[in-house]
Amino acid sequence: MDTRGGIPVAAAAAAAAVILFLSSMALLTAAAVVEHTFVVSQMNMRHLCTDTLVTVVNGQLPGPVINVTEGDSVVVHVVNRSPYDITIHWHGVKQMRNCWADGVPMITQCPIRPGNNFTYQFSVDGQEGTLWWHSHVGGLRATLHGALIVRPRQGAASYPFRRPDGEIPIVLGEWWQQMDLVQLERNLAGGNFNYSPSAATLNGKLGDLHYGCSGAMEEGHVLDVDPGKTYLLRFINAVLVSEYYIKIAGHRFTVVAADGNYVNPYTTDTIAIAPGQTVDALLTADTSPGMSYYMVAMAAQPTVIVPPFPVTMTRGVVRYPSSSGAPMVPAMPGTHDTDTSFHFHGNLTGLRRSPVPTRVDERLLVTLSVGSMCRRQGQTTCARTSADTIIMVNMNNVSFQLPAGATSSLLEAHYGHSSMSAMGLATLPDRPPVAFNYTDPALVQRGPREAWLEPTTKATTARRFRYGSVVEAVFQNTAVMQTDSNPMHLHGHDMFVLAQGLGNYDQARDVARYNLVNPPVRNTVLVPSLGWTAVRFIADNPGVWFLHCHYQFHASVGMATVFIVEDGPTVGTSLTPPPANFPKCT
Repeated sequence: MDTRGGIPVAAAAAAAAVILFLSSMALLTAAAVVEHTFVVSQMNMRHLCTDTLVTVVNGQLPGPVINVTEGDSVVVHVVNRSPYDITIHWHGVKQMRNCWADGVPMITQCPIRPGNNFTYQFSVDGQEGTLWWHSHVGGLRATLHGALIVRPRQGAASYPFRRPDGEIPIVLGEWWQQMDLVQLERNLAGGNFNYSPSAATLNGKLGDLHYGCSGAMEEGHVLDVDPGKTYLLRFINAVLVSEYYIKIAGHRFTVVAADGNYVNPYTTDTIAIAPGQTVDALLTADTSPGMSYYMVAMAAQPTVIVPPFPVTMTRGVVRYPSSSGAPMVPAMPGTHDTDTSFHFHGNLTGLRRSPVPTRVDERLLVTLSVGSMCRRQGQTTCARTSADTIIMVNMNNVSFQLPAGATSSLLEAHYGHSSMSAMGLATLPDRPPVAFNYTDPALVQRGPREAWLEPTTKATTARRFRYGSVVEAVFQNTAVMQTDSNPMHLHGHDMFVLAQGLGNYDQARDVARYNLVNPPVRNTVLVPSLGWTAVRFIADNPGVWFLHCHYQFHASVGMATVFIVEDGPTVGTSLTPPPANFPKCT
């Protein structure tokens, strides 16, 4: 349901200036309540000649698109008819003073239990572009997701780029055949990482690289275009495990936004997009008509393992009128090509120059690493075998865990003014326990060279920030048993991406490289393989906000923490009370 109201039109006899003034005020103040009902249930879907039971919203994969105008209010009634606990996270929505609607189980809310309902209510103020929504419970994000598109109040004519002739959301997903995605989460938490998706998808379709049991090719996504017209493609990476490269044969993209923030137009033939990220790109149909062209999405794999994971790829078709013949195929980057990703992210700059704060109140150096601990609780030394140790990921050698036996969310405890110790929280360290050559390739293979770097502890970690503090964090990937990149997503805030680099961060050298003029602004920043990324943000949104890697297997085994932003000095800078129908942990 979409209801709108506005300011009454001025009387016909009013002066033209008054009419113009009132019309402008109507544009600025008119807002809608956009209302949806999400029924979460299970259904069988048939792909690759197999029926798979999947959890979806309203029988759709991807789920419903939520279209709003900046300033609108959103009301979503979630009806849980699945056998699982459910929450919905509105990825990229800042939820100013409304952390209650952020949708992270046991961080901001108790989950919606099977057979129960909950209504999320929030406003989308001061944001435009492509955001999205997804489940924040285990691996269910793979099938519980959809686009959330925020258009400017003045309409498409006010885009800071050529007004497109059409707008198309394109969601990258993965198909996990015969896999209980909640059990997948449990297996990952147990240290078993030997899983990979069966296929990739574009808007839920596997494409003609795969065949069904009848021998017919799987259906692929088709984008019909008219010669000379320009289309805004809103890409969303909803996958669990990989950054993806996207190309369209014979065409180039003009990237105009990322994570709901405009960027200076950047022309490229390859888009690199990590899990959690969105990229808006203009596509002009300016190639030979009468033909069709493959749109290919291929998973990038920084880590070379033995045996290697299969290459995950899907493709759809960009089709011109009266096209004939086989579609043209683009030349893709190499599966283990990390340079393409590094240069894509490094070439983005912000279009709308929000002032970058120059004063920094808090500085963090956070290593993103793999480690291990003894399987037996309380045991400090153990044999380095799979039977005795469990592999996990960490931030500064601490692997995040939820408080054991919690009867309320961390946000509720914070709102009730529980102390940090009463909440069972430990402080995330400012830096790793020891400094070393973080990106030494010799550390990739498990052995005596890296053994001393493995020991990891488990804790519910947090950092507490005064309202208005300026925080600078440098995320440093390490080579300890891996060479993965890491897409780090901060809830409730956008981050200025100041710089990225390969190798080890060196403050004395690398601060000079910071872009303090027009850095890109993102909610999910990719830390490059064997490299680092420096970000800065203003802690001006009171609440308890999750920071985590958006690779599901990393989030499942501890690459996460909590940032607590204290209330400001006024009611208007403080967290609002919880909604009346807030779920209980029963």
